[in-house]
Amino acid sequence: MSLLSRRVSTMRMGLREANQSFSKAMKAVKQGKEVVLTERGKPIAVIKSLEPKEDQEAVIRRLEAEGLLRPPLKRGPMPKPTWKAIRVKGKLISQTISEERDER
Repeated sequence: MSLLSRRVSTMRMGLREANQSFSKAMKAVKQGKEVVLTERGKPIAVIKSLEPKEDQEAVIRRLEAEGLLRPPLKRGPMPKPTWKAIRVKGKLISQTISEERDER
């Protein structure tokens, strides 16, 4: 469900009232309301419930459905890489990066 498509009722509460009856604000949040905290009538903060997190499998299925992730061609463990690391003469790349950062 998109944040834009969901309708949430709001409740305004001054800081003094929120301080004196915090449990009232939390009860409203648990009921699905957003509590807008005000100071001298001006909104300064919002208390709202957290969105439930998707589990890893649900995220993968959603990304596949949106075309942002392709499922593997074969199931099972990933194959070991067939390429071999080669030695290059000269400085380590980390040394070069460190030196360039020091020059700034």
